[in-house]
Amino acid sequence: MKVNRISQIKGTERDVDFTGGNSQRVVLENDGLGFAVMKTNIKKGGPYHWHYPNHLEACYCISGKGILKSLDSGEEHIIDVDTCYILDKHDNHTFEAKTDVVLISVFNPPLRGDETHDDKGQYKL
Repeated sequence: MKVNRISQIKGTERDVDFTGGNSQRVVLENDGLGFAVMKTNIKKGGPYHWHYPNHLEACYCISGKGILKSLDSGEEHIIDVDTCYILDKHDNHTFEAKTDVVLISVFNPPLRGDETHDDKGQYKL
């Protein structure tokens, strides 16, 4: 059994800045669960371009409001409290944070922990 607290993650190698915000990486590959969980903090602004051809992701919004846009279809969705969006097809997308947004994000395969977005908005394997 393990217990990871955000208060203990802040300021460590599991507290990672990325394009548009930062995340506290609560569960990582070396935790051995087959997925990663993080508290994702997105700063008001954007739209931020993200695309995960190597990962699947689900994000549950716990605070704030943003607009998720598919770059393939042009479809837009309002993301706010108690909304979960699922990038089940490696969806190329943007996220515009109308306010500061906090998400609980789950990745498969799990992140190592040091990933940041490259110039294409991707995390490398």
